[in-house]
Amino acid sequence: MAVNEKGILNRLYFIAGCMFIFGIAVVFKLLSIQFLQGDKYKALATERVVKDVIIPANRGNVYSVNGNLLATSIPKYDIRLDALTSSNKTFEKYVKPFCDSLSEYTGKSSAKLEKAIRRARVNKNRYYLLARNIGYSDYIRIRNFPLLKLGAFKGGLIVEQTTKREHPMGGIAQRTIGYERVDDKGNVTRPGIDGAFGVKYLRGVDGQRKKQQIGKGQWKPLSDANEIEPKDGYDVYTTIDVNIQDIAHHALLKQLELYEAEHGCVVVMEVETGEIRAISNLGRTSSGKYYEKLNYAVGESHEPGSTFKVMALMAALEDKVIDTATVVDTKKGRKRFYGRYIHDSKRGGYGEISVARALEVSSNIGLATIIDEHYSEKPERFLNRIKAWKLNKPLGVSIIGEGEPDIPEPGDKKWSKNALPSMAYGYNLELTPLQTLAFYNAIANDGELIKPRFLKAIKEFDKEIETFNKEVIVKKISSDETLNKTKEILKHVVVRGTGKKLYSKTFSMAGKTGTARTEYWMKDWEDNPRYISSFSGYFPVENPKYSCIVVIHKPSTEVGFYGADVSGPVFKRVAQKIYTDTPLIDEVNSLEVKMGTVEDEYESFYKTAQTYKTIMPNVVGMPAMDAIVLLENMQVDLKVKLNGNGIVKAQSIKKSTKLKDKQTIVLKAS
Repeated sequence: MAVNEKGILNRLYFIAGCMFIFGIAVVFKLLSIQFLQGDKYKALATERVVKDVIIPANRGNVYSVNGNLLATSIPKYDIRLDALTSSNKTFEKYVKPFCDSLSEYTGKSSAKLEKAIRRARVNKNRYYLLARNIGYSDYIRIRNFPLLKLGAFKGGLIVEQTTKREHPMGGIAQRTIGYERVDDKGNVTRPGIDGAFGVKYLRGVDGQRKKQQIGKGQWKPLSDANEIEPKDGYDVYTTIDVNIQDIAHHALLKQLELYEAEHGCVVVMEVETGEIRAISNLGRTSSGKYYEKLNYAVGESHEPGSTFKVMALMAALEDKVIDTATVVDTKKGRKRFYGRYIHDSKRGGYGEISVARALEVSSNIGLATIIDEHYSEKPERFLNRIKAWKLNKPLGVSIIGEGEPDIPEPGDKKWSKNALPSMAYGYNLELTPLQTLAFYNAIANDGELIKPRFLKAIKEFDKEIETFNKEVIVKKISSDETLNKTKEILKHVVVRGTGKKLYSKTFSMAGKTGTARTEYWMKDWEDNPRYISSFSGYFPVENPKYSCIVVIHKPSTEVGFYGADVSGPVFKRVAQKIYTDTPLIDEVNSLEVKMGTVEDEYESFYKTAQTYKTIMPNVVGMPAMDAIVLLENMQVDLKVKLNGNGIVKAQSIKKSTKLKDKQTIVLKAS
């Protein structure tokens, strides 16, 4: 019996000893956590409930040369309530007037709103949504409601701001203006001006703030002394003229729809400065609609066809191997070159004609004969002339994605005995529309080849950060004699050549038509022929102000496909509307653009609005999108409806009328 009791006692001593050792280990671990690893676990706990988040900076605005907004970052706000922050006394004092104000804003019952907010307080909801994705004027209004006007610590106000990139002109020039987009995999797409200059100028510097986890996946912003405010990006002032852009866009769209074409582009350049006043690129969707799909003018290299005949002829004139009066035999519209026939569009041909006339009527045989006869033994001489004009190199424009020209040389895979005569009429080589336009612009500009320019300046408010000046690529592409002869022929192309359908007695234009086969290597081409129709030139002839190129791909051959029929009318429409709607003498010498009566009206409105805050301005004469931005940023809750597009012609509420909340304003534009 005694033995059993002793055994039991031994077991108890053993268990007690183990428990004592375990207790010592627990105490040691607690002391270790508290004193040796305390900072580590405190940091881990903090990390789980508080995190640093990025506050995106607003991207800078993009402006036209007229001072109109082309792209802007619009702030949007989510307003939430921390229902636990307020003391009981404060909450009970302000909850009813707060719900009354919220009811007036939302149209919901004040009693129901109060019931929901009281329920949020009982449920300890520290992130109750009041309004989502609202504009600045609504944000200012709501934050001044009773309770919320006490701020974050007393009233429980939580404000989260995001920005949305808006293009006030809609789809017009949207691809050229550009954007920056990031997909789910982190891949960044940056087309156009916004993309090219987004990183360096427009993006700005992001800020930083802390957020606290308050529930299931919910994070509440915290006010913190270490919060870093974001720095907004710089503003970019482009060379785009909104009026000319609008003209070019709609002229191109109309023709693409008429000819059921695949895609097309139009570019308008100021002759003297190289500044791009308009650029439109439209591609067809599967539903038959057109939008700014790709920047074809900058990025798409293709065989230029007959527009290159001007370069070929100028090379021969400059090398003095021919004169404009030199006679060339175009046969009967069909001639064999190294085992391959070249044809002219006129059945029966033109016979023996002058070199000048060969270009006027766009004779493939005429230009191929000239270049083959004088350069076949030394093709390098012709190619060196092309290289001297830098046609074998990209222009180096600021927009990302410029297409590469392709000028073959002896030894290349594309080179053969037929290469040179083919190049003479625009085949067996590739250029982008913008590269072709730059050369035609040089002809109009007395031989000075200028880099096309999309930017005028970078600014921070009124402070200029950087300016962009004219860049000369080639000081003089040829002698004045060659230039004058070429100008005369280009004028006659419109008067009596392939472009005679475009001729107008009241307005002078010069240029060259182009009709090139495309995808002619495909087996089905004979059954389904495809063409690229183009026209490149300048206006007015006497004192060129603008150069322009129009390129339209794959028009329906059932409707038409010649450059004079398809692309020429777009050129004419653009030129004539610019001539009648836009002053030919540019009186703007700086970026301080004055907008005449519109600016005066805005200044008048601004002064009035400082007193009344709710006065209707006169927006007639303003671009419609500018008017909408102006009205929606007033300190009145307005609804703006727009009928039409372009310039505002009428407004439903008269100037100086005092406005009311929830009022609708109808703008008519054309």
